[in-house]
Amino acid sequence: MSISILLVEDDIDLAETVVQYLEYEEIFADHAFNGEAGLNLARQSDYDVIVLDVMLPRLDGLSVCSRLREDGIDVPVLMLTARGTLEDKLAGFEAGTDDYLAKPFELAELSARIKVLAKRRSGETKKLVVGELTMDLNRREAYRGEKLLKLTPTCWELLEVLMRRSPAVVSRSNLEEALWGDDIPESNSLKVHMHKLRQQVDGGSDLPMIQTVPGHGFVLRNNENS
Repeated sequence: MSISILLVEDDIDLAETVVQYLEYEEIFADHAFNGEAGLNLARQSDYDVIVLDVMLPRLDGLSVCSRLREDGIDVPVLMLTARGTLEDKLAGFEAGTDDYLAKPFELAELSARIKVLAKRRSGETKKLVVGELTMDLNRREAYRGEKLLKLTPTCWELLEVLMRRSPAVVSRSNLEEALWGDDIPESNSLKVHMHKLRQQVDGGSDLPMIQTVPGHGFVLRNNENS
C-alpha cells in the first residue's frame, strides 16, 4: 500500500534525492520549498505524514507545525533539523511534532520512520473539527456550532475517538477498548454512554452526526455531506 507525504524542504538537491528514493519505497511526495507553501498544501490535502524542515524561508517549520495543530490537523509530523540538541527537540515537541530526525540522515532511516508514523494519526493536535462540531483539547470544551456540549468524562473520550477516526466507522469492540481497556464493564454500558453523547451532539437537530452502521459500529459524519 502506497503512502502519501508532504515534504517541506528548501534544499532543492536534498529534496529531489529524498523524493526519488522514497518513490522506490512506494512513498509518494508533494514538495514545498517554503513554510507558507507547505502550510497551504497541508491544509488543502490529506497526507499520511508531513516531513518538515525546521529552517525554512517565509515561515519556519516550528511555526508551520504549531499552526497545523491549532487548526486541528492531526497528520503525523516528522521534523528535520541540522541541530539535534535536546533544546531543539523539546521545541519541536512543544510545537506538536511527533518525531525528530537530525541531518545528515540515512534515507533508509527516513523511510522507516515515515512508515511507522503513517500507521497512526498524531495525538498532538490542539483541536478536532468535523463539520460544525469542534473539540478544543486544551480548553477541554466541545461545541456543535455555537452550542457548548455538556459531556461526562466518558462521553468526552467517546466523542474524541469518533472525531479522530471520522469519517471511518469505529467498531463497538474498538470503542470499548479505547474507553476501558481490558476492564470492559457490563454489555450495555457503551449503549448508555452513546445515548448520552447523542443527546448532547444531536439532540434537537434534524441532521444527526453520530450514526449507527448496523453490523459494523458507529461513525461520526459531517452531516453536510451525509
